[in-house]
Amino acid sequence: MKFVDEANIKVQAGDGGNGCISFRREKFIPFGGPDGGDGGFGGSVWLVADEGLNTLVDFRHQRSFKAKRGENGMGSQMYGKGGEDTTIRVPVGTMITNVDTDEVIGDLTGHGQRMLVAQGGKGGLGNIHFKTSVNRAPRKATPGTPGEARELKLELRLLADVGLLGFPNAGKSTFIRAVSAATPRVADYPFTTLHPNLGVVSLGTDQSFVIADIPGLIEGASEGAGLGIQFLRHVARTSLLLHIVDIAPIDGSDVAAQVRAIEQELQKFNPELLERPRWLVLNKADMLAEDERQAVAEKIVAELDWTQPWFLVSAIARENTMAVCQQVQRFFESQREASVERTDMLPNDVRLRGEAPTQG
Repeated sequence: MKFVDEANIKVQAGDGGNGCISFRREKFIPFGGPDGGDGGFGGSVWLVADEGLNTLVDFRHQRSFKAKRGENGMGSQMYGKGGEDTTIRVPVGTMITNVDTDEVIGDLTGHGQRMLVAQGGKGGLGNIHFKTSVNRAPRKATPGTPGEARELKLELRLLADVGLLGFPNAGKSTFIRAVSAATPRVADYPFTTLHPNLGVVSLGTDQSFVIADIPGLIEGASEGAGLGIQFLRHVARTSLLLHIVDIAPIDGSDVAAQVRAIEQELQKFNPELLERPRWLVLNKADMLAEDERQAVAEKIVAELDWTQPWFLVSAIARENTMAVCQQVQRFFESQREASVERTDMLPNDVRLRGEAPTQG
């Protein structure tokens, strides 16, 4: 199935039913008075997140959705039936934007989460509401209000803990195959990966995380070159980035320059991504002699003035790949422990204000 991560749809809520003008006409009751009922509410349009979906491909075939109109009011004070709502299923991780205002109106990140995107119209009032002491036979009713209509942009952002970055052929797909059950396509030419892949890394009971592999980036990606810039949104939710680098490029290109080029593209796409924890993974160590690997790696790290964690691995030989995953697991565990510690603090705890507790 083709991976589709963007779609535009039009949603139209149902109009409210019209109010009714009617008068009571029964035997032996000559002055029955008004009895026209109200119109029913129009149906609304909802989006609901479904973990069973992983692409927006269905919206290539159906782009317009409309809810039912409310029924008109009737005599004998009978109110019109409300129109049925329309529910649209979307993948978990879908962000919704109003095309007309370019405003993000919602983000569905949990299974079963619902969001109202078009409110149904209100039903009109029947003439029973307009009876007064001086107007006992009102011939007035109001029409139902129209339902909301919107054009929406749906944008799927995969939910992953770790995102892989790097140039084409750096070994990202090989790395995700080495550490998870995912089986992305691997070949010896650039842009083998044409759409994002997810893999679950399991290290034991209650020790797992989700890793996302996106198509490789190249210099000028933010201006439209290559494929990866289309999919950088999928690492926007990740807590940790692994920057995969080919330590021994066949063309002899400068490894440090490649790293800086990726950093520039991240800066252009979303500067916040550069603020995120990003670890350097020097891949394809098997292409170098064993006595050269460490020295070459340390030279690259020094040239980059790299201060965050870095690793020397061979994804194809699965050397040191699980050590990287174990460090990633420790990173998430420390994050959780820090979160729990802050949650346990009292609202007026001096630790939250950065003050030293006084000695009793």
